[in-house]
Amino acid sequence: MDRKRLEQYKKRLLERRQQLVEIVSRTEQDGREADEEAAQDVADKAVNSYTKEFLFRKSNDDRFILQLVQEALERMDSGAYGACIACGGEMQQKRLDAVPWARHCIECQEKQEQGLL
Repeated sequence: MDRKRLEQYKKRLLERRQQLVEIVSRTEQDGREADEEAAQDVADKAVNSYTKEFLFRKSNDDRFILQLVQEALERMDSGAYGACIACGGEMQQKRLDAVPWARHCIECQEKQEQGLL
């Protein structure tokens, strides 16, 4: 992969990492605030519980993507970025354009989603 393209991916990954850190932090704060609200009746308690569960799930998803972004940046530093971690083959440019934190080429990603990897 040429240096210019690698720098473009790095810039996008760094921007995405910053966005995710802010989102995770904001979601955690929202969850704490939902915890502090005194629920008065059963319906309020149910809404509060649903809100906390929703925020937890969203935070969990964002944390996972944040972890993938961090791993991609580490692969850049080690010189392994752009190679599939399963088969070692070069990842397609379209794949990295769409998901710069991708760990697998399209074929290996399909295998993973089918439970074959």
